[in-house]
Amino acid sequence: MNEGYAGDLRPAEAWELLEKDPKAVLVDVRTLPEWGFVGVPRLDGIGKETLCVSWQVFPDMARNEGFVEEVAAKGVGKDQPVLLLCRSGARSRSAAMALTAAGFGPCYNVAEGFEGDRDGDMHRGSVGGWKVAGLPWAQG
Repeated sequence: MNEGYAGDLRPAEAWELLEKDPKAVLVDVRTLPEWGFVGVPRLDGIGKETLCVSWQVFPDMARNEGFVEEVAAKGVGKDQPVLLLCRSGARSRSAAMALTAAGFGPCYNVAEGFEGDRDGDMHRGSVGGWKVAGLPWAQG
């Protein structure tokens, strides 16, 4: 246990867990504009789907007070591994802690997130993250 959740997984490790454990689920905690314009992980190759539940609500980015209930409404049980993903790993870490506190888990943060860290030119998408790891994704 790492600071109130099961720990961090790099994107390739997250994919491996999703592939190996039939109960493992991926929850993308970004916002509707991010899902639509930046893209979403594709899990159909392993017979799963990415569950999209915002940790913060666009455009004011206030915390989604119904987050835990929305995750449960997507069919996520308290006894299954939950992997949480955001842009860079910050929001998903907070979401992992909240779900763990609510009795879900184990809950993991996908470190590096979907887009990874900024490069020397302050752009995302070339240093770390789900996309750079070559994992399946699609743009809306």
